[in-house]
Amino acid sequence: MAATQQKQSSNQGLWKFLNGGLAGMAATCVVQPIDLIKNRMQLAGEGKGAKLYANSFDAAVSIFKAEGVSGMYAGLSAGLMRQATYTTTRLGVFQWLEDTYKAKQKPGEQSSFFAKLAMGMTAGGIGAMVGTPAEVALIRMTSDGRLPVAERRGYKNVFDAMIRIIREEGLLTLWRGWQPTVARAMILNAAQLGVYSQAKQVFVSKAGLKDGILVHSLASLVSGFVSTAVSMPVDITKTRLQTMKNNEYKGTIDCLVKTVKNEGFFSLWKGFTPYFLRLGPHTIITFIVLEQLNKATAKL
Repeated sequence: MAATQQKQSSNQGLWKFLNGGLAGMAATCVVQPIDLIKNRMQLAGEGKGAKLYANSFDAAVSIFKAEGVSGMYAGLSAGLMRQATYTTTRLGVFQWLEDTYKAKQKPGEQSSFFAKLAMGMTAGGIGAMVGTPAEVALIRMTSDGRLPVAERRGYKNVFDAMIRIIREEGLLTLWRGWQPTVARAMILNAAQLGVYSQAKQVFVSKAGLKDGILVHSLASLVSGFVSTAVSMPVDITKTRLQTMKNNEYKGTIDCLVKTVKNEGFFSLWKGFTPYFLRLGPHTIITFIVLEQLNKATAKL
């Protein structure tokens, strides 16, 4: 009996990792064009370059006219690989930490908000280290279309991108910008996972709502907005470090300083709208799919 329960517990832990990755991949298929727009806007006007887009809508229209539907989905293979590595790890680790923490609590006792933030931060940092190579490929593939044809890298897919990066720039280039990537992931996941878990608890226990898709959607919206606001300055730094060709920046701090100096303090939130429009729906779809998958695999 004890052996059977232990096996079921082990299977559940594995399923939660797999479900996290599948949920993230499903969400990416929907929001990939928005992610591409966000990356392009963060790189527009870099240094003292000309401002390419008036706003998010102008960016979307301009990219669509120049590159078509396929251009809007450039880097999808890298986006899916990122979810398969980063999201599988971060959501799996978070759920494992949450289950482990709850197992040590008294019956009816609820986890503190700060414990949830700490668990989200830990899961995000671990996930980021695993997912950085796919992140580098994704950023490069989604930003390639903005360059003159002669300067484009022209990666065919995520595997081609990784092989060429290793061959042309060295293995460690796959972890270029890992510091802001990990910092962003820790901040974002502390907010996203911690706030989502806390908001869901509040909607159920305080507002009296039934734990279902409505609660998951509302909690995801709150989580998505908070996550966007706190993680954007690190995200724009990460994007620029991972796309640089001529070592324009010495590191994270140098990139932040140069960005603020050349483009102003609020440039650190450049692309806020597409970032939120990407993160909001991505968070909603990810958590709704994750909750449903967890229910479906609960007895396997």
